[in-house]
Amino acid sequence: MVSTAQAIVLAAGRGNRMRPLTDRVPKPLLAVKGRSLLRWHVDALADAGVDRLVINTAWLGEQIPAHFGPRPQSSAGRPVTIAYSAEGEDFGYALETAGGIARALPLLDTRFWVVAGDVYAPGFPFDPAALERFARSDRLAHLWLVPNPAHNPRGDFGLGADGLALNGGAERFTYSTIGLYRRELFEPPWCEIHPGNPQGTAEPLAPLLRRAMDAGRVSAELYTGPWTDVGTPERLAELNA
Repeated sequence: MVSTAQAIVLAAGRGNRMRPLTDRVPKPLLAVKGRSLLRWHVDALADAGVDRLVINTAWLGEQIPAHFGPRPQSSAGRPVTIAYSAEGEDFGYALETAGGIARALPLLDTRFWVVAGDVYAPGFPFDPAALERFARSDRLAHLWLVPNPAHNPRGDFGLGADGLALNGGAERFTYSTIGLYRRELFEPPWCEIHPGNPQGTAEPLAPLLRRAMDAGRVSAELYTGPWTDVGTPERLAELNA
């Protein structure tokens, strides 16, 4: 039996707001403090014991396997097996977040980490104990929220005193794009995409999460460590200053 991956790093987006930097380089390969954004995530996941992961690709996707080479290792020398879900090669376009995860589902374990390749969170631990707690729960997802940055002042989701993520609430926080997920969330009745997304359905993640939140099946916690959505050249320059 082939081992399945314990994480997926999302790296398929075009990065239009980062142009012209992303005209020739996919956004997750842009460097922060000498390391690509993707490399920061791969290293952190490997340090936490994740030795198999998936990266989905589309825009300039062929550059990402070339970046890591045939026998990738973390910066600390830990071997990592990377499988690629090549949306651009298979369909000619990116499948958005839920569509991309659904496409990669056959490569993933029943529970797995998800992180966007265009955020910088150098201190995030990807704690194995968090995965164990999630496995013992009945939640479909567990999200890490962050204090609202200037570019998203209204936030995304609320956080209840009981630890449940809320589709609303008086105070909202920003979804960090880091979370733990169950395969079940990307299958009926929560998600109507066919298994493995053979038709290339592009679908966002937020509607799935909001439905699961309304059913009390999504938990969350606030993360206050360093975190940046590297969405503009100016934010990238600030990190590298």
